[in-house]
Amino acid sequence: MTLQELGWNQELETAFSNLSEKGLVPARLIRETSINFSALLEDGEEIDTILCGRLWNAAVLDSDLPAVGDWVAIHMGKEGEPHVIRAQLPRRTVFSRKMPGNSSQAQVIGANIDVVTVVTDAGSDFNVRRMERYFALIHRSGAKAVVLLNKSDLFSKEELKEAAAEISALSPDAKVHITSALKGEGLKAIKSHLKPGLTMCIVGSSGVGKSTLVNQLYGDEWQWTSEVNETTGKGRHTTTCRELVPLESGGMLIDNPGMREIQMWTDEDTLRGSFEDVEQLSSQCKFSDCSHTNDAGCAIRKAVEEGVLDPARYESYLNLETEIAALRKRAKKRQMAVERWHKRNHRVKARNLDDRIQLEKDARGEI
Repeated sequence: MTLQELGWNQELETAFSNLSEKGLVPARLIRETSINFSALLEDGEEIDTILCGRLWNAAVLDSDLPAVGDWVAIHMGKEGEPHVIRAQLPRRTVFSRKMPGNSSQAQVIGANIDVVTVVTDAGSDFNVRRMERYFALIHRSGAKAVVLLNKSDLFSKEELKEAAAEISALSPDAKVHITSALKGEGLKAIKSHLKPGLTMCIVGSSGVGKSTLVNQLYGDEWQWTSEVNETTGKGRHTTTCRELVPLESGGMLIDNPGMREIQMWTDEDTLRGSFEDVEQLSSQCKFSDCSHTNDAGCAIRKAVEEGVLDPARYESYLNLETEIAALRKRAKKRQMAVERWHKRNHRVKARNLDDRIQLEKDARGEI
C-alpha cells in the first residue's frame, strides 16, 4: 500500500519536507483509544503509537489533538521503545460536531475526509430536521455529501421516492442512493464515490445498517452484526470505536458509533448557507434585527402564515440559530476561564521565580 493510496498528496509532501530531514516518517491514523493511536505506514504496516507531551500541551482544545484520518510524523522507536507522534500535518478537511452534553468543544469525527455518507431509512429513523443538521455540518467540513436510504426492502417505492425527494430538496448537491444492505443492493452506487486515495466517512443512527454496509464494502466481516430486531427494526450491533478501514477495491472508510446527538458545531455563515430560502425572506423583514418570532413586519413568519414556508423548517431554523448562540456563549465563558487560568499560572510562576532568586541570594549571603 502506497502513501498515495492512503490519501497522500503534494500539499502533504510539502508540509512534510522539513520533518523528513529529522528522521521522522509519515503515517495516517486509523484508530484511537484513550491511551494511544494505531497508524498505517507507507508499506501498509500497522503500528501503535503515542503522542509526545509537546503536542499534548500545545493543544488548546481537544479538537486540536490528532484524530482518526489525520496525517502525522512519527519517530520510530527502536526495539522495546514506543513509536512517538512528533508532529501533526495540516488538515485538508475536518468533519466535527459539538461534543455531546454541555461542553462547548468540538468532537472531531474524522479528518481529511472527502465524502461524508449519511445512512438512514424511510421509516422510523427518517428525520428531515436531523438531515438539515447533517448537511450543515458536512457543508462546513468541506466534504461532499452522500445519503443512503437503506433498508429499501422494508418500504414501498412511494415511501422511498418521497423520502429521497425531501432529502434532495434540503441539499440539491447531495447524492441520494436507495440501498438495501441486507440484499447487497446499491453497493455499486456507493463504490462510485470511492477510489484510491479518497476517504469516506459513514455516519447515522444505530441500527440503520451501517456495519452491514461496511462488511460488504470491505468484503469481510470487519464489524460483527446480529439479526434485526423484529419489533424495532434495528440491528443489535453498534460500532464501538471510530476506525479508518482501507478497502481492497480502493479508497478508505471511516465507520462511526451510532450518533444519538447531532448538535451543531458551526457558525452563522454555515447556518445561512443551509437555509438560503429562509435568509432571502429575512432580508425582507421590516427591522434588520428582527428575531423572527414576535417582531412586527417579520417576512419569515408571514411566509409561514401564508403557507409559503414549511412551519417545521421555520422552527428548525430558529432552533439552530438559538443553539449556535448558546454554543458561542459557552465558548466565550470557556475562553474567559482559560485566560484566568493562564494569568493565575503566570503569577504562580513569577512568585516561584522570586522565591528561587531569594533563596540563591540567601545561599550567597546577600541581603
